Amino acid sequence: MLRRTLSALGDLPVAFGAKATGARADRMRRSPQYAGGVFHNASPTRATPSPSAAGGILRELLFGDDRARRKPAGAIPMVSEPGSETSEGLFVTWYGHASTLVEIDGARVLCDPVWSERVSPAAFAGPRRLHAPPVALDTVGRVDAIVISHDHYDHLDLATVRALLTAHDAPFLVPLGAGAHLERWHVPASRIVELDWHDEAELGGLRFVATPAQHFSGRGIANDSTLWTSWVIAGPRHKVFYSGDTGYFDGFAKIGEEHGPFDATLIQVGAYAPQWPDIHMTPEEGVAAHIDVRGGLLVPVHWATFSLAMHPWGEPADRVWREAKANDLALAVPKPGQRIDVANPPAVDGWWQTLG
Repeated sequence: MLRRTLSALGDLPVAFGAKATGARADRMRRSPQYAGGVFHNASPTRATPSPSAAGGILRELLFGDDRARRKPAGAIPMVSEPGSETSEGLFVTWYGHASTLVEIDGARVLCDPVWSERVSPAAFAGPRRLHAPPVALDTVGRVDAIVISHDHYDHLDLATVRALLTAHDAPFLVPLGAGAHLERWHVPASRIVELDWHDEAELGGLRFVATPAQHFSGRGIANDSTLWTSWVIAGPRHKVFYSGDTGYFDGFAKIGEEHGPFDATLIQVGAYAPQWPDIHMTPEEGVAAHIDVRGGLLVPVHWATFSLAMHPWGEPADRVWREAKANDLALAVPKPGQRIDVANPPAVDGWWQTLG
């Protein structure tokens, strides 16, 4: 036990990542989103609670009377079979939280992969998984690109990056500044593609566009030192939109006008709270964002795996299902590990409702 703790402490400063310097920092300073040493949203947000408010939120998360409601009442059902690598269509496999594999026109894109037990700089503290990863990372199969929305620990994970670095040669597509973290973690420069909002990259027959989001960043003391982004993933025949973490804003309609329609959207619907209304969407706002970007099949993400807010565990799925029905939208709510054929999605069966 002591040996594991000392090893984890040794990794602690490495997990914080690194601050951009040199040419990377120069490029950040030229970004329209960058001013005064930090990145900014297009509209003002209440991204960071005051220290006293943050302390109250943390106490509520850790010791609140309703904390039992923020966990499932039983084991979360999972699908643990590795997916096929031969499809030429469009398939989505949600592994829990935001970690998702997009199989699009023969290419395979891994979005915000996190396989660690905790989302934290320390392996012995921080929010812990409510379910195991449905498959081992080394059984995911071929990966052609790895997309990162921002540098928070539940989206950019040191241990997962290390595993992907040795098992694959796929490039990492990241927002401005986040490449400094990867560089410290020994990801070769040739595998780091850093983009500002509206920048594009062509890789493996796919077009990736870093599109705006409304959020914040930071792995250590300093916040907003790296950019946050949503993503357009476009193949020859299909397109997918991934929201990343974001509040609801008018930028979604602009994304829809410029890049839509989309065959599928991966939309953040969990970890919302009145204390941070501008940086995480409620399920109803997630449905509105899906409509704004002109989405086809809605696949809700960013729920079920980690308790990061005060709402009940299954509430995001209940609310997004209800709102999608009200708007007559196509919706899939997969179990962790379940592979969804976007052209022929399964009916929503409410599997989470027996778990609270």
